Amino acid sequence: MRRMLSFRDFDWMMLLAVLVLCAISLAEIYSTTAHTRFASFEHKQMIFIGAGLIGMFIMSKIDYHLMLDWAPWAYGIFVASLVVVKLFGHKALGARRWINLGPVQFQPSEWVKLVLVLVIARYFANLGGRNLTWREIMRAFALVGVPMILVLIQPDLGTTLTYAPILVAGLFFGGINFRQAAILVLCGVALAGGAWSSGKILKPYQKARLTSFINPDNDPKGSGYQIRQSLIAVGSGGLWGKGAEKGSQTQGYFLPIPYTDFIFAAFSEEHGFLGAVFVLLLYFFILMRLIQNAQTAADLPGSLIIMGVVAVLTFQIMVNVGMVIGFMPVTGIPLPLMSYGGSSVLFTFLALGAVMNVRMRRFVN
Repeated sequence: MRRMLSFRDFDWMMLLAVLVLCAISLAEIYSTTAHTRFASFEHKQMIFIGAGLIGMFIMSKIDYHLMLDWAPWAYGIFVASLVVVKLFGHKALGARRWINLGPVQFQPSEWVKLVLVLVIARYFANLGGRNLTWREIMRAFALVGVPMILVLIQPDLGTTLTYAPILVAGLFFGGINFRQAAILVLCGVALAGGAWSSGKILKPYQKARLTSFINPDNDPKGSGYQIRQSLIAVGSGGLWGKGAEKGSQTQGYFLPIPYTDFIFAAFSEEHGFLGAVFVLLLYFFILMRLIQNAQTAADLPGSLIIMGVVAVLTFQIMVNVGMVIGFMPVTGIPLPLMSYGGSSVLFTFLALGAVMNVRMRRFVN
């Protein structure tokens, strides 16, 4: 018997956790920008969240099998847009990452993550979950490698790194065996070493960022400044925090860009260890709901889509939180649903819309 698609099957519990995170984000953005020239950024973030919610509900109604059919076309369009960014994009802070569309700046590299999730899910689903050949593995690397190279030369190392988990998840659930995985890891280590020593791929400031977290006191006013101020902010929050708009590192402008990359450090200073744990538990709950939805998906393509989203979000959360507590290098990767930024917020909501899409079709013939 055919069951009609209904929003009764929407994951409302996960959406509630997402909205709580968004509310925390708005409050923290207000707290960190209230007395700066960036005041009212929380209003813009509210617009991004509203647009994201609309996009999520629209995304959940379009059959994900159709999205998989359209994925190759979307891939071609966004790869072309990355080329346009490199040639004609808006340059800021030494990088070309945006296309000016009147009053709006469009950052294709964020949207490529969603396209890659769909393309990789389609690719491995078509292989049927059987053991992969080396040719099939190399094709998957090529699919992800082309946009990675185009984003790396912008340069945007942080966003480039977020594409890798999509490939890893696809390979893991697509049928790679242990021997192949071990060979790829060894090759990856060798290539990373070559890229580091060549001096042509990574710029000096990128190398400094990747090493400064190990001992930020070696260059406290240079490459180690951000990590040191972040650690001071997190540590000074104590158990309960200093209270909203009362963080010395945040309100004293010592903590860099506290409303974007270092918003978790600012939140930890103002709301303490308990507040930070609460936020991490919200992320844990969302990720567990996503994995549960992947387990109950109606088919392999649906499971691959959800696990691709899980891989990206998990990577971003781990790297951003690890960065602010000194366990990871500073890479400019935003914290999903909390960091200020339209492209990041819209990607996250559209990705969650794709997950809801799969969930709502579990029982539809």
